[in-house]
Parts: sequence; C-alpha cells; structure tokens
Amino acid sequence: MLVSTRKMLLDAQKNGYAVPAFNIHNLETIQVVVETACEMRSPVILAATPSTVKYAGVEFLYEMAKAATGKYDIPIALHLDHHESIEDIKKAIDMGYKSVMIDASHHEFANNIEIVKSIVDYAHRFDVTVEAELGKLGGQEDDLVVDEKDAMYTNPDQAIEFVEKTGIDSLAVAIGTAHGLYKSEPKLDFDRLGEIRKKVSIPLVLHGASGVPFECVQKTIDLGITKVNIATELKIPFAQAIKEFFDENPNESDPRKYLIPAKNAMKNVVMDKITMCKSSNRV
Repeated sequence: MLVSTRKMLLDAQKNGYAVPAFNIHNLETIQVVVETACEMRSPVILAATPSTVKYAGVEFLYEMAKAATGKYDIPIALHLDHHESIEDIKKAIDMGYKSVMIDASHHEFANNIEIVKSIVDYAHRFDVTVEAELGKLGGQEDDLVVDEKDAMYTNPDQAIEFVEKTGIDSLAVAIGTAHGLYKSEPKLDFDRLGEIRKKVSIPLVLHGASGVPFECVQKTIDLGITKVNIATELKIPFAQAIKEFFDENPNESDPRKYLIPAKNAMKNVVMDKITMCKSSNRV
C-alpha cells in the first residue's frame, strides 16, 4: 500500500540520508523510478505537480502508484508537489493520497500560515503528511514560474513560527536553489540551512536539485535535508533518447519501441540521484 512520507523522512533524518522525490508524468516514468529504487533498495517518493495531475489524471496516477506497491517491496509514497488548490488537495486526500504539499509561499507570511494550517487540519484527520514552503525558489517548474528577482531565502526565525503555527510535517526551504536548469553553478547558503536545522526539528526539504553538483547536495543532506526533489534532470535524457531513436528509425511508430531507450536513459539518472541521496540499501 502507499505510505505517507512521515516514517521515511524521520528515518532519513535519524540516519543521515535523504529520500529522493522524483517527478513522474506517466506509466513509463513511474515504472523507471520504482523499478530502479527497488533494485537499489531505496525508499522513494513519486511526486506529481498540478500539471502532471491535469495531464495524467489524479485517479490514474493513484492507481498506477498503488499497483507499484503491490509489485515492489519498498516504501513508496505518492506526493502532490507544489499544489496550490485547496479543493484539489482535499480531493486527492479523500481518494487515498498520503502525502501532499500545499504551496502558499507566494502569499504574505500570515496568509501563508493560514492557508497551510487549513490543509494540515484536514490532512491530519486522515494521517496524511503535509509539506509547505517558506521563502520562494526562482525559476520554473511546469506551470509555476517565479522570477529570480522575486526569489526569497527562508528566514530561520520565521521558520520556527511557521512550523509551530501550521503544524506541518516537513518544510521546504529556499537556500539558493531554483527550479529548472541553472545558467551558472548555484551558490547555496549552507550557513542559513544550518541555522534553520538548529531552530526547526521537523524534516527539511530541498527543491530545485536538478543541476546542483553532487557534493553540494550531499552537503545539504549532512546539514539536515531529508528529502531531495528531482524533476528537470529526468525529463531531458528521456526526451533526448526519443529524439535520437527517431533520427535512427524515422519510420518507426510503435511507442513500445521508442519508449524503451527513453526509460533506460532516465534510469541512469535515477540511479545517480539515489546514490547522491545516500538512500540505497535503506530498506
């Protein structure tokens, strides 16, 4: 059965690793992630953004993820990533989703707290874990766009109040990462992360990890990050492999043939990211 992220993130926090959260879009991407995670004995989070839910359907995603739990003997969580609609989140919870993110980070601090708490109050009645974000990440993830000038770092002192007043289970922090690919190597504020870790006891989440150097992500894990989100770096090799396949096989039309190299290319990235998160052989 699908699990919440509560136990897996607390275990990661206790044992000094992070659980990878891979953005999935369809059957093939779900298959790659869970098969690879099972091979490497890693817990895994399947993350679905609002545009993925719109594309694939909230019901289809749930049933595919649930089917994976019957086939693979590892902890699998299906997580709503960067959702802003309270109505959509409640619908998913009612359906059986066990992990959600309510993203009200673009609101003023007090409004952010109010919106997040309303979801926490509802979700906890069903033993569903809630992630929220304090501060804003620049860049673009699917339909979510934050201009770099509007990106804000997480205030460690505000983080204390935010966690206490909302009752969230995990906190996504803004320390210099961004969604999408970077124009230059990101400069992460490790000191800020260390301060947040000292002040906040719940698991911390790193968004925008695609393109961040391996050693930098591992340093954030050493400083308390327990969930790492990966999206863009999965899509690029998947798409590139399909393009290369059609360059070599322009008359092919069978998706079962052109999706296999795409899945293999994506698998290599999933393996690298599980290694980066230090989550292999944890189950």
